Amino acid sequence: MTSAALIVAAGRGTRAGGDLPKQWQPLAGRRVIDWTLDAFLAVSEITRITVVLHPEDMDRLASHPRINVTAGGATRAISVRNGLESMADDPPDHVLIHDVARCCITPELITAVLNTLHIGAVAAAPALPVTDALWIGAEGRVVATRDRIGLYRAQTPQGFEFSTILAAHRAHAGDAADDVAVARAAGIAVAIVEGHEDNLKITHPQDFARATKILEHQMDIRIGTGYDVHRFGPGDHCMLCGVAVPHDRSLQGHSDADVGMHALTDAIYGALAEGDIGRHFPPSDPQWKGAESHIFLRHAADLATHKGFAINNIDVTLVCERPKVGPHARAMQEALSTITGVVPDRISVKATTSERLGFTGREEGIAAQAAVTLVKTCA
Repeated sequence: MTSAALIVAAGRGTRAGGDLPKQWQPLAGRRVIDWTLDAFLAVSEITRITVVLHPEDMDRLASHPRINVTAGGATRAISVRNGLESMADDPPDHVLIHDVARCCITPELITAVLNTLHIGAVAAAPALPVTDALWIGAEGRVVATRDRIGLYRAQTPQGFEFSTILAAHRAHAGDAADDVAVARAAGIAVAIVEGHEDNLKITHPQDFARATKILEHQMDIRIGTGYDVHRFGPGDHCMLCGVAVPHDRSLQGHSDADVGMHALTDAIYGALAEGDIGRHFPPSDPQWKGAESHIFLRHAADLATHKGFAINNIDVTLVCERPKVGPHARAMQEALSTITGVVPDRISVKATTSERLGFTGREEGIAAQAAVTLVKTCA
């Protein structure tokens, strides 16, 4: 079964204050929307994410191989329908619909909703039972009380069989508080998944402070570094960060000798405390002779995802006199982005010389060092 996510991010969020809509405002060193997207990107079952944006915001998100954008409408219901319609030509089996302002969502809660769908529910959504006494007020006074038994506080992501919720939205007239309301209006039974108190929705200015505390408490941040060297030998190009760079010599090694990609792969393994490339792909094993280095890097990136980490940023430095790296740096960023799933504007590829000193200065080979930051949002 295939699963996709639809992130609703077209609102203006005026109650939250600030000069920007809340999804674009800074929170714990990043934007609100970045925290939300990373939680879904950390769930490998989510093969694609559609983000519904205000027409004025369509260029605010950097490209990502698993993320598409589409324009929203005047109401939440219209925005959700637009997002669903954009998926209709290649529909997933299940879709999770989530409010971008619930940026403290965890991969564990996302997975819990998916699992409920996988075991047969047509629709499932997280919620928490109401535990406080309920009053009805008017003009600043309590005028009545209400029984809280059977009442829940709704959360997102709300998950559905794709074809079922698309049909429900197509048949629904007017706006709706959420997608469970649309489903219920169509007679769809919705299973309740246990929600989480930290899965708050940023609505008012004071919510930013609470969300910051939650995210800072939840984060597991890892930093890894990698270093690699390969000598020159006969050839007409060098593989550097996934790009064949023309040169009068090639780098020599057991694999394709992509020194930059090897350093980056070791940086990810190091952040995960998983050793180095040799542990996972022993050079004594003939099956890896001449292997393309993207195999190693993709394995490291997938291992990070499996352990619940998102790669926050990548920094690779190539040390050589020649070939010149600058003209190819953008292509290298794109190649590393395709392999790791990290957006290009979080990937740095740069070069320096050793001022004609040492083996790199004598043009006997190329060295590379890499650093990577992994972020895990804990339950």
